[in-house]
Amino acid sequence: MANAPAPPQNKQRKTGPLPPELLKQLRALEIRTRRLADEELSGTYHSVFKGQGLSFREVRAYQPGDDVRWIDWNVSARMNDAFVKVFFEEREMTVMLVVDMSQSTLFGTRRATKSRVAAEACALCAFSAIKNNDRVGLVLATEAIEKLLPPQKGDKHVMRVIREILGHQPRYTGTNLRLALETLVKAAKRRSVAFVVSDFFATGFERALALAAAKHDVIPIMIVDPRDEELPDVGLATFEDLETGDEVVVDTGDRRVRQSYAETMRRVRRDREKLFKKLSLDSAIVRTDQSVVAPLRELFAMRVRRIRR
Repeated sequence: MANAPAPPQNKQRKTGPLPPELLKQLRALEIRTRRLADEELSGTYHSVFKGQGLSFREVRAYQPGDDVRWIDWNVSARMNDAFVKVFFEEREMTVMLVVDMSQSTLFGTRRATKSRVAAEACALCAFSAIKNNDRVGLVLATEAIEKLLPPQKGDKHVMRVIREILGHQPRYTGTNLRLALETLVKAAKRRSVAFVVSDFFATGFERALALAAAKHDVIPIMIVDPRDEELPDVGLATFEDLETGDEVVVDTGDRRVRQSYAETMRRVRRDREKLFKKLSLDSAIVRTDQSVVAPLRELFAMRVRRIRR
């Protein structure tokens, strides 16, 4: 079927410069997502992601109302007066974008392909990050690691990240989420917020996801197209697996075929959601026929509500 899981294949695709039409798309995507990140997500992003903790700044004289737990007894003894330690929040954080670039992400039947929707979601996350002076890194993966950009700050770096996601032409067609997650663990030395963006039709990545979640704040972003959930009734139709090139003829006019497909896809989705819940991972579903902003806004709002409890 068009989006069925497939084993890694050694098919290669040619690489080349970013075409002019993609440059226009990049500019349009930047303008739209930067505005949306500023207006819709920036505030909740800062509330949800708190950075690495507290760092020592200085010692000053004790003042009425100071927490006695922060008294520096060594300094107080030397100075014959009470002094307290002053700390500040280490706000700087690292955001890693782990993006599935396999051929199945070229599929899309509504507003855009999965790959384009994934680029929009990543752009929103990246612009929210730099708005808060955080660093952004990137892992692009198929059945191999296509691109690895170490985390950096700044608008110029984020534009490069988005350009890579939007315009990258993968060498391979298959999916290996296990390798992508293992690369995340190796590449990100500090605890990071890791958005893993994929349709999650791959298999065999469960243990790697658990290990990544033990080190990082992993947030799966599942990209879904309406045709992932049901087949249209168009009679006999030929479906191609975009990752392997295999084709199969299906009688979509048969109600039992359509029902079987829908049940299978619902089971795959339920299994993924159960896995995320088991690992205590917050996740979001971004659909190709709906807003990209709304699921991310709800994800951030949910985390804010949990923090405030």
